[in-house]
Amino acid sequence: MKFGVVVFPGSNCDQDCYYVVSNVLRQQVRYIWHKDTELGGVDCIILPGGFSYGDYLRTGAVARFSPVMKSIIDFAQKGGLVIGICNGFQILLEAGLLPGAMLRNTNLHFICKYVYIKTYNHKTPFTCLCKNGQVLKIPIAHNEGNYYIDNLSLEELKRNNQIVFRYCSSDAEVSADFNPNGSLDNIAGIVNKKGNVLGMMPHPERSAEKILYSEDGLNIFKSIIKWLDKK
Repeated sequence: MKFGVVVFPGSNCDQDCYYVVSNVLRQQVRYIWHKDTELGGVDCIILPGGFSYGDYLRTGAVARFSPVMKSIIDFAQKGGLVIGICNGFQILLEAGLLPGAMLRNTNLHFICKYVYIKTYNHKTPFTCLCKNGQVLKIPIAHNEGNYYIDNLSLEELKRNNQIVFRYCSSDAEVSADFNPNGSLDNIAGIVNKKGNVLGMMPHPERSAEKILYSEDGLNIFKSIIKWLDKK
């Protein structure tokens, strides 16, 4: 199977994602430049974190119009796997591949630290090796990670089991005390209705080796590989 890591001007986690896929997981991976219009036969697209186009206007608002995005939207609509991490999540929201929007963190500061997230849907391509209720230790690094959606759409997310991760304590307690950015309903990651597009604010590529004090991020990448291997 083959992964594609999209590179926008201002991306700064593209090499981290590439390294984890190639060196840690020993999978095929290629970079996809933001001006490319062909995806090169990949099985999964990774939209990495960073500050695409300097985060001008809004986070992800300019990247949404990159030439590559039309191909990614077509790929996703045909069932291809797409994961957006941090800024990649923001881009997916701007592109309409996921519902909702990102606001500034409630403390109005950039936050970079390890957090805990609780798994709420283990039947997606990105969590099929997780258990429902499993807690993952994965770092965040963002200024606009405060997820927002209107009440009716939030209820729809819940009905469709689209909320995949919520911020929690180390022992799985979900409350405002363990919400680092003010995100509505402690939401840390969601999927689209089909389940083939995931957006998450925490960085799984930064918790993929013991030296980083957590390998929990590997659950995400290994789930993708397992899912694709079954097809």
